[in-house]
Amino acid sequence: MWKALANDIYKAKYIGWYDVRQEEFVPESQADPARMKPDHPQAYQRLEEENYFFRLSKYNDVLRQKITSGELQIIPETRRNEILSVLKDGLEDISISRPKEKLSWGVPVPGDKDQVMYVWVEALMNYITVLGYPDGEDFKQFWPANVQVVGKDITRFHAAIWPAMLLSAGVPLYKQLYVHSFITVDGEKMSKSIGNVISPKDIIGKYGVDAFRYYFLRHIPSYNDGDFSWETFENAYNNELANELGNALQRTSAMIEKYLGGKIGDLPNSDHDTGAVERALKECRFDRALDDIWDKVRGLNQFIDEEKPWEIAKKEDEQDHLQEVLARQVNDLLQIAHLLTPFLPDAAAKIEAVFKDGVVKPIEGTLFPKHETKAEE
Repeated sequence: MWKALANDIYKAKYIGWYDVRQEEFVPESQADPARMKPDHPQAYQRLEEENYFFRLSKYNDVLRQKITSGELQIIPETRRNEILSVLKDGLEDISISRPKEKLSWGVPVPGDKDQVMYVWVEALMNYITVLGYPDGEDFKQFWPANVQVVGKDITRFHAAIWPAMLLSAGVPLYKQLYVHSFITVDGEKMSKSIGNVISPKDIIGKYGVDAFRYYFLRHIPSYNDGDFSWETFENAYNNELANELGNALQRTSAMIEKYLGGKIGDLPNSDHDTGAVERALKECRFDRALDDIWDKVRGLNQFIDEEKPWEIAKKEDEQDHLQEVLARQVNDLLQIAHLLTPFLPDAAAKIEAVFKDGVVKPIEGTLFPKHETKAEE
């Protein structure tokens, strides 16, 4: 990959700031003035060294054209506007190596034993080298990527440097960059010193993977920072997963067993509009997609409460109507399971398994089993 960039690589002296903590060269225009002072606890290093440079400035205009035209889609729009602002000011060529004497563990620069690749350059290469670039079968099958997912603090690397490298190497650009935000805990940034760091294992060990996925995809905004607390998680688990979806499944399967001998009968044609969910997924608005699916969950519960199948079952001349009502409930649950498959795959599979053979097969335990203790690290 380095050799493929050769026409845009040259050697020159770098004089500027370096963020040791982030292992990042910091352009003068983006440097924090406070961290330029040597007494700052996270002060930049002032470097003066001979490195290899990449002609990033050469690709400024073409990148702006591809982003504004939508050929390279960056979402959400706030992140797109941020990188367009950077491009408006103009990209500068970047240092892409370090002297080996200062960074002994780096990937060697081809043909220069005294230089190693700058970590943020060789790290970006991994997206395609792991696929066997330039002629591996995986590379041919999986690149260009439909979407790349990154955190908001590394947008510049992925929305400017990485696509410029791809253009230089003659490699097709990925199609979409989804930039997500940060998660706080009880309103504060996670910090080991504060002691408020939450491990995903702790949550999954107690509530399971699907409950974890549900909370972070629905209750953490897809386009903005979000907050986690054990209280809000417990509320979502009890009120939404267990009570609304789990209870709808349990009530439906129990009534079919009790009133219809477990036989589901013919299902009606599906009349659900899935367009809103599909549009939300396309825009990586996972919170909106789940909001729409949950409208269907609550609509199902409302339907059950209004139709009162337990009352219909008491009337001998209403058995066909009872079968229709319960079949509608099954149909709704299967539609919900289908929509939930990318979000809660285990729960979706359990729902489908209950009804798939035309005879109810109740799940063992609950739809979202809860464990008494959190998993150990």
